[in-house]
Amino acid sequence: MAENEVNKDQAAAEGSKDQAAAEGSKDQQFYIQKLYLKDLSFEAPMGAKVFIDQIQPKIDQELGTETKKINESLYEVVLKLTLTAKVEEETAFLIEIQQAGLFQISGIEQSHLARVMNTVCPHILLPYAREAIDSTLAKGGFPALMLPPINFEALFAQAMSEKQKAAH
Repeated sequence: MAENEVNKDQAAAEGSKDQAAAEGSKDQQFYIQKLYLKDLSFEAPMGAKVFIDQIQPKIDQELGTETKKINESLYEVVLKLTLTAKVEEETAFLIEIQQAGLFQISGIEQSHLARVMNTVCPHILLPYAREAIDSTLAKGGFPALMLPPINFEALFAQAMSEKQKAAH
């Protein structure tokens, strides 16, 4: 009988831990309010010549994020990608995209907020940007690029490391 009482006490203690953890997580909220294409630009300055020569272009990629606080808990995060395909010194195509999202974020400590907005949000936006890029390229007569996954966590850690080095 004493063993049964111990098990009940342990279950009650574990239940209160679970309840406390659940209550703590209720304070942290992360919701996607809206995902949208903010800007898209495509150019193929070589015209038909790029299709006739059939030379494999060299692809350069630039990546950036921009965050903006809209109100107390609403943030706009913009993933910016610029892809330039060059054949020798001529530009075969240039595509610039700004894939954006409105994210409702609350209860996250300020020290962690930058990480969420620069890693989690861009990770959510990337598949939408990738699809818009491939769709636009197909309409321009080019094959899809199938951009590889991007490790936003590593990029953020690198940026923070560089920022710390610059501060010292």
